[in-house]
Amino acid sequence: MTPHIEAEIGDIAKYVLIPGDPNRATYIANKYLEEARLVNKVRGELAYTGKYKGVEVTVFSSGMGIGSMGIYSHELFDVYDVNAIIRIGTAGAYKEELKPYTIIIADSSYSDTNFDLESGSEDIEIINSSFELNNIINMTANIRRIDVITGRVYTTDAFYTDRRNYDYFINKGCIATEMETYALLYNAKKFHKMASSILTISDNLITHEEMSSEERERRLDDMIVLALDSIIKLEK
Repeated sequence: MTPHIEAEIGDIAKYVLIPGDPNRATYIANKYLEEARLVNKVRGELAYTGKYKGVEVTVFSSGMGIGSMGIYSHELFDVYDVNAIIRIGTAGAYKEELKPYTIIIADSSYSDTNFDLESGSEDIEIINSSFELNNIINMTANIRRIDVITGRVYTTDAFYTDRRNYDYFINKGCIATEMETYALLYNAKKFHKMASSILTISDNLITHEEMSSEERERRLDDMIVLALDSIIKLEK
């Protein structure tokens, strides 16, 4: 147990999917996991452990933002000895061609947050995802014929921001923005674990196309299945 997770050691699987939304965690557990059991509800962040195609998987909601993802991924890697975490969430696109429902595999994250300085006395702008894990995700997408785009994301500290100079982030190699990936990748690096993010474009910051809040919760199944099937291949 930790101050934020009530699960006993052994209640959390070695492979974890992390959506931000607790409702999405419940949706995934109910639809995709066999023998799913609730193993955490502290602070309303829900975690379920069950089996997907015979492999034990935990789905654990992280809440929103670098700080929250930093807490949960740290404790999952450090205390519960999780081997790999895949974040599944949404992102806003910086490129016109990235329409809503486009799936991105993050190969890296850029951020100008102070999380690295606070967490590890380091100054790192760009952190890479796990090369091995991303290879498996891309291979799985190819087998399942799920179209994906691989690229860098910008992880921001603030959802509501006046920073509208998207060219700055594009020049940093970013194709989309979200709020959690940097912290996850930083902690994976810190604890020598595997991590990546699979993200569905929820809105385009250039064209202003977007999906509804209901669609954000319910129409992300390609991304979810891609993450789950990648875990199966990782286990093998």
